[in-house]
Amino acid sequence: MREIVYRIEKIYYLILAIIGVPVNLLGIVILSRGKCGLSTCTTRYLVAMAMADLLVIITDVILWRINRYYFSGSFLDIIPVCSVVFALFRAARDCSVWFTVTFTFDRFVAICCQKLKTKYCTEKTAAVVLATTCILICSKNVPYYFSVEPGEIIDNVPWFCQMKTSYYISPGWLGFDWFDKVLSPLLPFTLILLLNALTVRHILVASRVRKGLRGQSKGENRNDPEMENRRKSVILLFTISGSFLLLWLVYVIHFLYYKITSISPRNYNNSQYIFQRGGYMLLNLSCCTNTFIYGATQSKFREQVKSIMKYPVTTIIRLIHKQKD
Repeated sequence: MREIVYRIEKIYYLILAIIGVPVNLLGIVILSRGKCGLSTCTTRYLVAMAMADLLVIITDVILWRINRYYFSGSFLDIIPVCSVVFALFRAARDCSVWFTVTFTFDRFVAICCQKLKTKYCTEKTAAVVLATTCILICSKNVPYYFSVEPGEIIDNVPWFCQMKTSYYISPGWLGFDWFDKVLSPLLPFTLILLLNALTVRHILVASRVRKGLRGQSKGENRNDPEMENRRKSVILLFTISGSFLLLWLVYVIHFLYYKITSISPRNYNNSQYIFQRGGYMLLNLSCCTNTFIYGATQSKFREQVKSIMKYPVTTIIRLIHKQKD
């Protein structure tokens, strides 16, 4: 059974890398141009999320997983190198999670806190929040560099990172593991659910008040530009945060399971192992979904995608015409 899971993962992560790198690069390029009809503040958060997702694909999927599946025994498997890669992909993953939280909070303020909006929802504030979050997250993940040990010693060179046995039994490492999982993704899960619930509540109350002020009766259906803009913003918020919650859910359940049962992942039976590996596959998939969400929910983003896709063709046609002339 584990051999079958291994083969599935081998193909899955290769496909994920092939799709994830260009998709996130496309999202970064389009959003950075600032032509999607989004505020500069929102754009900063979305670009940061796309960059973090791209780093997860590069460090976790390509340098960590694909290297082990296809290039085992390369220099990336030497302990000092793979320790750095391990710490980097944990930091990149946490940044991806917390950038989603900061984006959710920004949209909550923009929708629900009109007095705070003018001060908080600015490009400068977004830059400070993102930079501070990144620094704190990277600092928090430094211990992961020291959490691995060599699987083999070949000619006095340590190879193949694996988690230290003490990581699962030492009080210090167990405490760090709890802290790590609470910080990401348990706390982000709670915050995103809470912020979205408060946002929904505010929207429902505001919609009733606004309809009353506009004198809308049961049989009338007048267009309200402000409510339409808010609706688009809410759709973007809920699809991004909803996708994150769904794709990380299995991983969260698995963490709670092994903490409650105190069963080490090294001693899992087949069903437990499949559940664990499925959780990792889904959370890595979350690093490829946001660009598709932008395309599905933002018409101007789709226009920019079409423009970029047409650009090479139109350039070639112009060159051909110039040569003929």
